[in-house]
Amino acid sequence: MGTLLVGTFVSLDGVMQGPGGPGEDDSGGFPHGGWLAPHLDEGFGRVMTALFDRADAMLLGRRSYDILAAHWPNVPDEEGGAEINAMRKYVTTRTPMDAGWNNTRVLVGEAAQTLADLKKNTDEVILVQGSSDLLRTLQDAELVDEYHLLIFPVVLGEGKRLFAEGAAPAGLELSESTTTENGIIYAAYKRVGRPTYGSVA
Repeated sequence: MGTLLVGTFVSLDGVMQGPGGPGEDDSGGFPHGGWLAPHLDEGFGRVMTALFDRADAMLLGRRSYDILAAHWPNVPDEEGGAEINAMRKYVTTRTPMDAGWNNTRVLVGEAAQTLADLKKNTDEVILVQGSSDLLRTLQDAELVDEYHLLIFPVVLGEGKRLFAEGAAPAGLELSESTTTENGIIYAAYKRVGRPTYGSVA
């Protein structure tokens, strides 16, 4: 059985939209593109290196694929391009597409079913980066095994959130945490089934 990790950059109020730069994802009139960049530091790099070192493959929705496939093939090998471009990549889509990015496999169909089948038929550790619409589907189908969150010291007040209203309930267990020099909080959680309940009275 494969393991599905979600690696996501979020603001303190849970927004994951458009972290990389203006125009990356301005859907819905989102005006805050590029909120991640002012906070990057060496600690961020260490966390991301460790996360990609653990992953065997990357999973992307169609929009995130288009963004990353336009960027990473032009990144020099010594700046991480060699690893990312050589990594196995899965892109999920309802309609057939040509994937020109090296080592990419297209999964055509309903994402919940194609990814459930993928998890059953591999022992890979698969990393989901970005892909907010895909993430909703994975959450609803209870396919996410771990969340690796980088929480940035900024409040945006609007935009696509990691956990949208109506997200499937899940119990989580903290497995790792640290804080970087610029105040980014890294927190890793494993899914442990449904939430448990009690009373403090």
